[in-house]
Amino acid sequence: MRTSKLISVAVAALAAAAIPAGVRAEPAPLAALGPPPVPADNPQTSAKVALGKMLFFDPRLGGDASTACVNCHQPDQGWAFSDDLSRGYPGTVHWRNSQTVVNAAYLGKLFWAGAAKSLEAQAPSAARGAVAGNGENDMMEARLAFIPEYRKAFREVFGDQWPHIGNAWRAIAAFERTLIHNDTPFDRYMRGDKTALSSQQKRGLALFQGKARCVACHNGPLLSDQKYYNIGVPPAERWEEDGLAQITFRFEQYAKGVPEHVYRTIKGDAGLYYRTKNPSDMGKFRTPPLRYTLYTAPYMHDGAFWDLGEVVAFYNAGGGENEFAANKTDLIKPLGLSDDEMSDLVAFLESLSGPEIKIEPPKLPAYAPLEAD
Repeated sequence: MRTSKLISVAVAALAAAAIPAGVRAEPAPLAALGPPPVPADNPQTSAKVALGKMLFFDPRLGGDASTACVNCHQPDQGWAFSDDLSRGYPGTVHWRNSQTVVNAAYLGKLFWAGAAKSLEAQAPSAARGAVAGNGENDMMEARLAFIPEYRKAFREVFGDQWPHIGNAWRAIAAFERTLIHNDTPFDRYMRGDKTALSSQQKRGLALFQGKARCVACHNGPLLSDQKYYNIGVPPAERWEEDGLAQITFRFEQYAKGVPEHVYRTIKGDAGLYYRTKNPSDMGKFRTPPLRYTLYTAPYMHDGAFWDLGEVVAFYNAGGGENEFAANKTDLIKPLGLSDDEMSDLVAFLESLSGPEIKIEPPKLPAYAPLEAD
């Protein structure tokens, strides 16, 4: 590590240590979004991206070869899924709302409770998750091995004699790093084009940073501090009426190793608690980024709200109540916004999205008898 970088790290650590307990640091300033970070151990190449695109669309990377990444992250649905809860593996439903893949390359905490730290780690968690892809490594590798085009591509991109499943996730991550949305009206405004936002959107920006206090959590270029909060989102309505959704919820309680009294008593998604087992984390979820949200309804971890107006009204009322109310953040308070101010705020949120990212689905290669290449 360079000396200058060591000094920067030390200064940052000292600054953090100087903040008294219970006092929040100033939010990171809003800014235009730059290029996505690329890990040193998975550099971008055009051949790797092309392979990752095919694999992203290929349902053979899953349990019964019916569920691909794209089935829960559909380009015409915001690269997400436009139901309150995402679709699940056949015979199940998922238990959380599907988040967009767009700009996920910037996140250091993926999934609603931050269970993956990189795109390379997120892909297998989804493809192998019991209510998502439900795949097994050996079966998925065997399928790839029976596809000559994949054998050739893995050999050229990674040097694999036979396709290695870990490299499949690296290729998918490389493709996902091309799904970048950083030329929105907001970005152009932050780069100096003061005509990029309408007068209403500028009023909304002032509210976002002021009276509405959105910037307390939705800050920085990504408009997310990537921290965890309980804001009182009500439990998923599907859990009250959908038998499969209830089964999925109980399965997730069991799979995540909660104590018996928690398994038997809680009715809502405990969020970060499943990772920490700390009761003070019940009901907390990572702050979602606000970019591309024009196309990603419904919103929140359980798809509770179907348009941005509902979201703003929820915050204006001071959030909601759920069974984990003791953990609700004190940052969420009634805002006292007028109807006109709420409309201005929605208009600003819409400026965080530009044109939809559309893509031509790839033609997937076929199986063939296993012969020497």
